[in-house]
Amino acid sequence: MADLAGPLPFADDAFDDVVASLVLHYLGDWSGPLAELRRVLKPGGRLILSVNHPTVRVIGYPSEDYFATRQYSEDYEFDGEKAVLTMWHRPLRAMTDAFTAAGFRIAVVAEPEPSPDAPPEMLTPRIRRGESTAFLSFLFFVLEAG
Repeated sequence: MADLAGPLPFADDAFDDVVASLVLHYLGDWSGPLAELRRVLKPGGRLILSVNHPTVRVIGYPSEDYFATRQYSEDYEFDGEKAVLTMWHRPLRAMTDAFTAAGFRIAVVAEPEPSPDAPPEMLTPRIRRGESTAFLSFLFFVLEAG
């Protein structure tokens, strides 16, 4: 499956900040999209992004290799409609290497805890029982354009 990311319709150095929430893990190759995002950011601008946490897949499927970059699909249901989402697992090292190769400096890496207002069905059983606060679903990055 080819990635469909192409040139953005914006001038070089056009933005102070760009937000890409839960987008990159759907792309097999990050080099082109990251280069394009870097192009439209002013020097010192920020790319604020979130991706699936790389441990989520291997916690659910312990036989899979954490260090392998690979494609996988999962079944979901949205408003009663079934859908198959195809994503890419990357270890943290592959993510950070892609960011620095594209000319970004990593300013922030965050692993948020669940909101106290999160519905119980959205939490793991151990969190619901008060045994853990671990909620490794997403990673958040703030990258600065060099």
